[in-house]
Amino acid sequence: MSDTSSITPPSRAAQAWAPLQQRWAALAAPERRALLIGAAVLGAYLLWAIALAPALRTLAKAPAQRQAQELQWQQMQALAREANSLRAVAPVAPDAAQAALKAATDRLGAQAKLNFQGERVLLVLQGVSADQLNAWLAEARAGARARVVEANLAQASPGLYNGSLTLAVGAPR
Repeated sequence: MSDTSSITPPSRAAQAWAPLQQRWAALAAPERRALLIGAAVLGAYLLWAIALAPALRTLAKAPAQRQAQELQWQQMQALAREANSLRAVAPVAPDAAQAALKAATDRLGAQAKLNFQGERVLLVLQGVSADQLNAWLAEARAGARARVVEANLAQASPGLYNGSLTLAVGAPR
């Protein structure tokens, strides 16, 4: 008696491949070679398109990205040095800060009005140029250790600004 239980029926995968294997066996040698070459070309293209081309693009962009990040890092270091130097500067007495702000505002003339409100200062501007405003801010920062906490500026005409600045004087940094 023979044991037929050890014979397994063909799997679904084998059944699916059977017609393809028969078709392959029926092809002539030049047709098989042409299909193999086509499959190799298609495989090489897919390898290029999926694996190699994106990696090469990334490598090509890397030096420019690294340079941009290096520049950004240098800017951040400069800002950190500036922040540390500002922290190291001794605070200015309230009377000296007020005097420095008044002197800076006097240089703007009738275009600016200064109102002291405790540790806050309100500067109201009317027709001040960007250069004048920049110079005033630099002087306020250096002479009074004041920093802008709120700005409300609008361009009145090309190069001239109206609005207000609120500054903190003598407050902790």
